[in-house]
Amino acid sequence: MRVRDVTNLHREFDGERLPPGQRETSKFPVLSKSGTPEWNPETWEFSVTGAVENELALSWDEFRDLPSETQRQDFHCVTGWSKFDCEFTGVTLPTLAERAGVRDDAVHVMFSALDDYATNLPLDECMRDEVLLAWAYDGDPLPSEHGGPLRVVTPHKYAYKGAKWVNAVEFLTEPKRGYWEKRGYSDTANPWNEERYS
Repeated sequence: MRVRDVTNLHREFDGERLPPGQRETSKFPVLSKSGTPEWNPETWEFSVTGAVENELALSWDEFRDLPSETQRQDFHCVTGWSKFDCEFTGVTLPTLAERAGVRDDAVHVMFSALDDYATNLPLDECMRDEVLLAWAYDGDPLPSEHGGPLRVVTPHKYAYKGAKWVNAVEFLTEPKRGYWEKRGYSDTANPWNEERYS
């Protein structure tokens, strides 16, 4: 499968590849608000709701049948580490939005997960091909500790904006804050501006 390299994304933000205050690591540390939730591929369902023309309820097989791609991305954690050249395979958010028919009054997106985590982004920050709902990492199924079966990756934001174990996307007509945003983390989360906390 062709791999699309988006590791030069930092140029759009007038920054170096390694954002300020970050250190590069070859490891992939595991961080989450609580333990790793269980899931059953027979009963798992992914929903798309809110300001859309066509609400979706997709099984695991149906989600995997959506058009997908593999991207080489950099990954920036708010705790100060960055991992370069991660290869994620999944569905772009614009692909999902097109399938659901996002309405003109949608302005924000809320991602929700199996562990009751939620995080938000403005719609225009999501409608980028680099925002992936990823099920594979470096050619293998995404490990459960890293958010498998499905996680969001947001290489232009700190990684708490990329929900692990994601199973729902809601398109909103007004902004709402997610789990960490309610607890003092930045709503904008731009790594090149070090927008860690509000």
